[in-house]
Amino acid sequence: MPDRFGAYVRRVRSRSRPVRLLVGCIVVAGLAACSAHKETPAGPARPATSSAASPDGPARSRVTGAPRVVPAPFRDPLPGMPSAVPGQVYAHAGAGRLAARAAGDPAYLYVPNAYGAPVTTVIDQRTRKIVRVLHTGDLSQHVTPSWDLRTLYVEASASNQLVAIDPATGRIERRIPQRRPYNLYFTPDGRHGIVMDEENDDIAFTDPRTFKRGAVVHDPSCSGPNHADFSANGRYFLVSCEFSGSLLKISTTSHRVVGRLDLGPGSKPQDVRLSPDGRVFYVADMDRDRLLRIGWRHLRVVGVTHLPSMPHGIYPSRDGRRLYVSDRMAGEVSVVSTATHKVVDTWKAPGSHPDMGGVSADGRTLWLSGRYDGHVYGWDTRTGRLVARIHVGGNPHGLLVWPQPGRYSLGHTGNLR
Repeated sequence: MPDRFGAYVRRVRSRSRPVRLLVGCIVVAGLAACSAHKETPAGPARPATSSAASPDGPARSRVTGAPRVVPAPFRDPLPGMPSAVPGQVYAHAGAGRLAARAAGDPAYLYVPNAYGAPVTTVIDQRTRKIVRVLHTGDLSQHVTPSWDLRTLYVEASASNQLVAIDPATGRIERRIPQRRPYNLYFTPDGRHGIVMDEENDDIAFTDPRTFKRGAVVHDPSCSGPNHADFSANGRYFLVSCEFSGSLLKISTTSHRVVGRLDLGPGSKPQDVRLSPDGRVFYVADMDRDRLLRIGWRHLRVVGVTHLPSMPHGIYPSRDGRRLYVSDRMAGEVSVVSTATHKVVDTWKAPGSHPDMGGVSADGRTLWLSGRYDGHVYGWDTRTGRLVARIHVGGNPHGLLVWPQPGRYSLGHTGNLR
């Protein structure tokens, strides 16, 4: 929960014939894509590709072999952004696909305490024992991996600082002054950090290492900016504005607001996550018990999945086929199909308040903080069975599972691509 949690609680993928076919495809390529190379559905991760728009027709991926149409959300990628697999946002974040620079890091859980002791608890994922407790500062909200995966940052909001942790050791390296950091993101090209200063309704673009502030977005329509995610091509990102019940669409390059959406009375949007095909953003509307789908091209609600009580965090499975959505006040996790957008399973933990976290590198365990009950919970993603309940005390919030698969981090509690 944000800095205003206290007040809020007081009142949630024959030999001649092939030659003739290939020639035919080449002849008509300027008019339309050959039917032999239709867009394929998301499947197993493929080698990295780059894409470019053709002046004579749809963009095509540059891969070994025949070209295929690049889906619209992936066209015209942000310069400097690592190349993507067309149609597969999380292709590089599949189970076990750890980057070399993160593969040797110890498998820990980093659990920040939002209220009470100014600490972040470090837990060994294998033994499920507490390794150490780090003094990270008051209102330690989330733990976020840097764009290059070399540093973890704790956003200690009330202490006005970012606390840098070395993921190789699990120990604090340095403290960086920063006004009221609630959450932290990075642009897909790695050129900027983005600090969500929820307390002051600011979205601050910063140097990604020193965190010196540059452009600041302060929009009157957005009260309480706190969560975000980027489009498949990296050209813009969507921000949830919790206290105004709205969303902002912000250009990654111009740093300007290019769209606004009011979600209606009573809405309280929380986590934001792009779908595996890049065509919708999922938004957890906590106070109206809804998982919204927002179109990637036009800023509007295109679908709704109703959930039990106070949905908060959204985490894709390692194969991209399901979303794990924490239902904070229902004491359970809703498992949502990304194909049908329906709830296909429910995992319970009686007496819990599941909040934020992530999926283990092998995809077999979902780890979440218990916001109001002082515990960390682990579910077996193959069976849905609760396999871990670890007491940490206080109000654990933006838990980070580390390491995670992926080439670079967009921020939050491990949004990697």
